[in-house]
Amino acid sequence: MEIATESVAIESIATNIATGGQGMRAVLCGYYGKGNGGDEALLATLLQMLPAHITPLVLSGNPAETASCYGVEACDRMSLIAVLRALWRSDVLIWGGGSLMQDVTSPINPLYYGGLMFLAQRMGLKTIAWAQGVGPLRRSWAQRFTRYLFAHCTGVSVRDVGSAQLMTQWGIPFTLAPDPVWALQSQPVPDLWDLPAPRVAVALRSHPQLTPDRLQSLTHALVSFQKATQACILLIPFQPAQDLAIAETIHAALLGPKQILILTDPQQLKGVFHGVEMTIAMRLHALIMAAAAACRCFAISYDPKVSQLMQDIDLPGLTLEQIPLDSAQLCQIWLEQYANGDSLSRIQVQALIDRAQTHQEFLERILPMESRVK
Repeated sequence: MEIATESVAIESIATNIATGGQGMRAVLCGYYGKGNGGDEALLATLLQMLPAHITPLVLSGNPAETASCYGVEACDRMSLIAVLRALWRSDVLIWGGGSLMQDVTSPINPLYYGGLMFLAQRMGLKTIAWAQGVGPLRRSWAQRFTRYLFAHCTGVSVRDVGSAQLMTQWGIPFTLAPDPVWALQSQPVPDLWDLPAPRVAVALRSHPQLTPDRLQSLTHALVSFQKATQACILLIPFQPAQDLAIAETIHAALLGPKQILILTDPQQLKGVFHGVEMTIAMRLHALIMAAAAACRCFAISYDPKVSQLMQDIDLPGLTLEQIPLDSAQLCQIWLEQYANGDSLSRIQVQALIDRAQTHQEFLERILPMESRVK
C-alpha cells in the first residue's frame, strides 16, 4: 500500500510539472456510462460548461465508451482503487447534475454518491454540487447525511424550486437555475427528415405504476391518435435497458408510419425534437429537450421532478395514476393538445436557456484559474 501511494504521489507531481503548475483536474461524478440519455445529456452539458482550465476525469459505468464519445479520461465508477486514484490525482469533485441524492430508487444512491463526496471532502478537494435536484429523501439518515454534505460543499447549484426550498430550510447558500440541459447544444439527426411528416415523439419508461392496464390504454390511445393525425410516431427509448421493451410493444401495435430511434449522442438526442410536432413523454429530459425545441408537449409524471417541471413551465399532462383506462378519452386529450396546444415561445425558450447558463457562470466563479494544490 505504501508503494502504491508513493507511485500515485510521484505521478501527481509529474502531472503538475507537465502542466506548468497551472490548471485543475476535476472528477465528474454522476450516473454516467449507464445508457441513460438524460444523464448523458447532463454530462455533455457539464463538459460544455466547464471552464477551459479544468481537465475532467469522468467516473463511468462504461469508461471506454465515455472516453470515446467525449474525448475525456474516464475510469470505472465501481472500482474502489480506480476511484481513489482519481480523487488522489485531482483537485475537485463535481456532482454532475441530476437527482443523485435521493433514496426512492434505492438507498444505495445516497450511500454511493454521498460516500464519494464525504471522501473527497476529507481528502481536502474542492467539492461542488452542480445542478442538483435533491430528493426525495424518505429515510432520516439520508436526510441528515445529505444536509451535512451540502453544508460542506465549496459551492452548490440546484435546478428546481423544491431543491432551493430545501437548501433555504437547511441554511445552505445556493445558486438556482433551470436544468442545464436547456442550454445543451443540439445536432441534427441523419435521415430524420426522410421520415414522413407530421412526426410525434413518444418517450416512455418502465415504472411500477405503469401497469399492464395503463400501458394498454396508452398503446390503444396512440393507435387512435395516429389514425386521426396520420402522424409518424417516433418511439425514443432514453434508457434502452428500461424503455426499449415498452417502445417495441407500442411499435408492434401501431398501424401507420413508425420508427424506434436509439440515439447515444446527447446532442443528436436533443436534435430529434427540432423535427417533431408534439412530444408525449415521461422522461424529464425528453420534455426539457422538446420544450427547448418549441415543440408542443404532454407530460406523464412518475416523479416529483417531472411534476415540478410541469408547474415551472405550465406544461400540460397527467400523473401515471391519472391516466384514464378509457383509451378514447386519453386520445381525445392528446388530440386537443395536438390541435390547440401551445408550445413555449422563442422568447420563453431563450430566457430559459439564458438562465440555465447560470450553472456555467457558477462554475467559473467557484473554479477560478489557479495553481494546482497537489
